[in-house]
Amino acid sequence: MIRFRNQRGAMARWLLWLTLLVVGTAGALLASADNGGDREAVLLTVDGAIGPATVDYITRGIDAAEERGAEMVVLQLDTPGGLDSSMRSIIKHMLQSEVPVVTYVHPAGARAASAGTYMLYGSHVAAMTPATNLGSATPVQMGGGGLPGMDEEDLDELREEAEDEAENGNGNGNGDEERDNGEDAVEPATEEELLEDDPEPRRGDDAMERKVLEDAVSYIRGLAERYDRNADWAEETVREGSNLTATAALEKNVIDFVADNLDDLLAQLDGHTVKLMSGERELVTEGIEIVRMDPDWRTELLSLITNPNIAYILMLIGIYGIIFELANPGAVYPGVIGSIALILAFFALQVMPINYAGLALMLLGMIFMIAEAFVPSFGALGIGGLVAFITGSVILWDDPNLNVALPLVVGTAIAIGLVSVWVLGRLFKLRGKKPATGHEEMIGMLGHAREDFEVRGPVWVHSELWTAETTAPVREGQAVRVTAIDGLRLTVEPVEQDERAAGSGPA
Repeated sequence: MIRFRNQRGAMARWLLWLTLLVVGTAGALLASADNGGDREAVLLTVDGAIGPATVDYITRGIDAAEERGAEMVVLQLDTPGGLDSSMRSIIKHMLQSEVPVVTYVHPAGARAASAGTYMLYGSHVAAMTPATNLGSATPVQMGGGGLPGMDEEDLDELREEAEDEAENGNGNGNGDEERDNGEDAVEPATEEELLEDDPEPRRGDDAMERKVLEDAVSYIRGLAERYDRNADWAEETVREGSNLTATAALEKNVIDFVADNLDDLLAQLDGHTVKLMSGERELVTEGIEIVRMDPDWRTELLSLITNPNIAYILMLIGIYGIIFELANPGAVYPGVIGSIALILAFFALQVMPINYAGLALMLLGMIFMIAEAFVPSFGALGIGGLVAFITGSVILWDDPNLNVALPLVVGTAIAIGLVSVWVLGRLFKLRGKKPATGHEEMIGMLGHAREDFEVRGPVWVHSELWTAETTAPVREGQAVRVTAIDGLRLTVEPVEQDERAAGSGPA
């Protein structure tokens, strides 16, 4: 009887635990249903030029979203453009991502210019907020003054020809009569009409420009065709640098959505189908949680050292730190600081498009300016080094979007030049001084004779006993002055008492 009761108690406890487990699981499922199944949207923010630091930030953000199993990545974008290589790396990662990437040009007043336009076309979803724009996707190497597709001089010539024809009545000598009649007068062509008369698309002025332009056109058309967006306008913005507002971009099927804010965008994305490498996926954004992934210290550091001005300064610090360490072995600090700065500079140079001719000119200029302090070139090395250094600094970066600030270049060059001049002046001053060591130090020193002699005898000079030859007889104890030295033999001359009082040097 007691055993039966114990069995009934054990069964009751098991039933209680099972009931609690079922209720807990059901509650968790209901909570999961209420909060959207713990779906997440990873929010990345890019505000500035596209560079190596941006590549690291976006690729790490997409990878983190894949690991978290996020529903999507929202890339909030505001950029004037950036490096072509960085842009292509980002788009390649977007295309291969298993998480949909939504590029959203935000806030109002933002833009997706140049590289930003390519990134919009390469995203699974492209969206903009009102009062934003995109375009100007012409490679900068192709840019220049004047209107797209036509030089300003050509346009002026066409305009002048049209005005001449209008004034001369097409050259028939009846211009006044036609103007009086007002029927057959020719109005000057407007700028828009002149542009319309040139239907040929822009193809570049030489072989290299054509290669760069056609490569960019094919690239952006391929992105547009992949996501069924307007490929013709994509080609137009590359060839002609065209721009569109958010509303116009939506009308032309350049983007997918126009949203006032992030919540509005997520609401419009609910149920939208995107095309991934693995197939199509329908987005579910109801109740989705936004997880912000702002740039961390690593991104900030990369962004700092890949700034052309910072990389330039780091390189100078590194080079001169190593030079000072080699010139003063054991100083330690210049070598340590120079090594760290040089490694950081090398990293920046490795991820950025550098013009090696500019780097070589900079190094050559610094070598010349340093050599000016040791080689009597009367300023030729210093001036040549200054010119080479400034020229190399200006053309150091092989990308029009990357330039070292001219005041920094000029200021650094002037500072290095002044240091070189100071070192050169100190060197000339030291050369004019009397030697303080060696045999040359003995010339002009005063001593005294240890005994009487007329030709050769002992003298006490510089706290040492020397054999000396004299040009005139001397007496024991008389002061003498060294006029020459030949091996271990001095040549001396007697010194009068008043001269000795005015003389210098130990006896």
